Amino acid sequence: MRIIRAADCKVMPWKNGGGTTTEIAVAPEGASLGDFDWRISMAHVGADGPFSSFPGIDRTLCVLSGNGIRLAFSDGEVVMLERASGPHFFAADRAVDGQLIDDAIDDLNVMTRRGRWRHRVERLSGEGSLPASEGLLVLVARKGDWLVNGVSLAAGDSAILDAPGHVELEVSGSEAELYAVWLTAS
Repeated sequence: MRIIRAADCKVMPWKNGGGTTTEIAVAPEGASLGDFDWRISMAHVGADGPFSSFPGIDRTLCVLSGNGIRLAFSDGEVVMLERASGPHFFAADRAVDGQLIDDAIDDLNVMTRRGRWRHRVERLSGEGSLPASEGLLVLVARKGDWLVNGVSLAAGDSAILDAPGHVELEVSGSEAELYAVWLTAS
């Protein structure tokens, strides 16, 4: 298991220059925004505007804080994402504008290169067991103090586990939130 502390994450500009993102993990290590196989990051969105286009990439977006964002796709589809919404999966090469519902948000982005990797994201709020049956399992702690197989993760910390394996989660604190990301090679 590899632990990534929040303080060690890299802050960088968005691909379109409209804001900043905190890169949690990327493969291959050191890959740029144009040549990664998969990437997990958090972004602060402070204004309405277009999303960066990532040709050949699939993306899942989760609202971490704030009142939410309205995704207006160029083909007419509109999706409202709020804190209570589940993770939203879409092709990152679709043109989309983000319109904040009330004020700034923070979000979690998971992106995988189509045909090489696929992913699934789930928000968890309590103790339990998780399988890591193939590929990688990445855990991103958002709220609470988590124990992952006995190793401490504070809010903002992450853990990467190789399959095969099994994860036991324990948490303390009145509010708990952790995102589980399963990454599988295609």
